[in-house]
Amino acid sequence: MRILLMEPFLEGSHSEWVKGLVNHSSHTIEVLSLPGRHWKWRMHGAAPHFASQLSGLSNRVDLIIASDFLDLASFLGLSRMHIGSTPSAIYFHENQLAYPWSPKDPDRALQRDRHYAFINLTSALAADSVIFSTHFQKDSFLDALPAYLNAYPDFRLEGSRASINNKSVVISPGLELPQSLPSIEIAKLNSTEHSPIIVWNHRWEFDKGPELFFRALYSLQEQNIAFRLVVLGKAYGKAPPIFDEAKSRLHHHILHWGYCASREEYFYWLGQSDIAAITSYQDFFGMSVIEAAWMGCTPLLPRRLAYPEIFGELAEWYDTDGAFINRLRQLIVNFIPAPYSLSLREKLKKHLWENCIREYDTHFDSMVYS
Repeated sequence: MRILLMEPFLEGSHSEWVKGLVNHSSHTIEVLSLPGRHWKWRMHGAAPHFASQLSGLSNRVDLIIASDFLDLASFLGLSRMHIGSTPSAIYFHENQLAYPWSPKDPDRALQRDRHYAFINLTSALAADSVIFSTHFQKDSFLDALPAYLNAYPDFRLEGSRASINNKSVVISPGLELPQSLPSIEIAKLNSTEHSPIIVWNHRWEFDKGPELFFRALYSLQEQNIAFRLVVLGKAYGKAPPIFDEAKSRLHHHILHWGYCASREEYFYWLGQSDIAAITSYQDFFGMSVIEAAWMGCTPLLPRRLAYPEIFGELAEWYDTDGAFINRLRQLIVNFIPAPYSLSLREKLKKHLWENCIREYDTHFDSMVYS
């Protein structure tokens, strides 16, 4: 089977998903992609751009897969002369109906923040299959639809929720994870203390909750509780100002600060760390959390989002901001170095590409041949 895979935002987890599908699927996959920047323009402009590229494809395709940054309905309307009745699916890494908007985004104040959710909605309606990364994300999308559509004056697309639900499936994005700590040349930890290492390994953006994360560390510092800090990830655009503030206030605790140039270095620092303290307000899957837990970090998680579905009871949980700060302090004060949690690794194995690719290929086969 020949598959056309379209990714308008080839960056981060989206890029890893494309690479994993291409490398592991038993089908031949041809990729059309755009750099991972200007997400709003991608949601508007990628569809006509990709439609204009179809004449250059090497062969006719049997199936079309798009990620959620593509306006699939517009793409299908613009490209019918090339694709005919070729079936299509959309994969939701995230969705704009349930995604928290940045308080600094001017479109929110100008009441222009509803259109991107509508693009997701019409894409889901146009697709022959809708694939979500988790049951949490599927439910968040479908449950948000009634209130979202009720904001419109009339003809509110009654029946759209049931239509999308009936053609929806849940398949994990897939991960490539090392079986052991990467062996690379890197500066040794210049510290003789054995206090636990707390890690941040997410995007430097508001929806990952950096204010709560660093506020908790300030509290630990004020109580003279020893800890060390590794901050990974990077900013897309201007990072929240608390990152600069934290780098200055916590400089005595910092072992590493900033983006890693290679995946080997990234996994090295995860393997050195002890506690992945998660404060996110948005996570439809939690790839970075899985990566940290896989490398031996104890995950401290909010009991919300996709985390209960992914981790079950094999994590430390909190329900409020205050409970997060208290539980993090307890974990550090009572810290005992421990080996990998084999039961947690066993639970997470189903998200490895070699274990979830069969779900993808079986679903793709069913769309084309059944």
